[in-house]
Amino acid sequence: MSEKRMVAKQAPRFEMDAVMPNKEFGKVSLEDIMKEDKWTVLFFYPMDFTFVCPTEITSLSDRYDEFEDLDAEVIGVSTDTIHTHKAWINTSRDDNGLGDLNYPLAADTNHQVSEDYGVLIEDEGVALRGLFIISPEGELMYSVVNHNNIGRDVDETLRVLQALQTGGLCPANWKPGQETLNV
Repeated sequence: MSEKRMVAKQAPRFEMDAVMPNKEFGKVSLEDIMKEDKWTVLFFYPMDFTFVCPTEITSLSDRYDEFEDLDAEVIGVSTDTIHTHKAWINTSRDDNGLGDLNYPLAADTNHQVSEDYGVLIEDEGVALRGLFIISPEGELMYSVVNHNNIGRDVDETLRVLQALQTGGLCPANWKPGQETLNV
């Protein structure tokens, strides 16, 4: 199986049903976020009511203001239904639930978006932990996919988003506020 390069190309468009931050059902779409001239942080996780996933989902939610300050929308995605998402959101964090979230959780029940982004584990019907940063113009700027046993780092996601937003060349270990490379 050969993987197709996705970074530096137009991101696959999507529209999915989702549980919105107000706990109502709605839709999320890349086109709508692009119309608002915002960045998109799209992350996939394997399934609701698991153990590593809530640590990531709640960490991103707890720091949502920082993404908002960077004109970025965050969307979490799994292949679970919106009803399962809502049940998990309605479960307290103390009981391995999510509690209130500051961004939508989308339902990729037909597995199309997970497949389009190359994170679908076909024989299990779940997604790998993929995280994608998409520019307001719809270009896929960053992609990282890792094993489902390992949670992602919110600090690193924010650092990469800020680096991309500089439009410059950022060296290894670049931190916000530091100079970019002059060429």
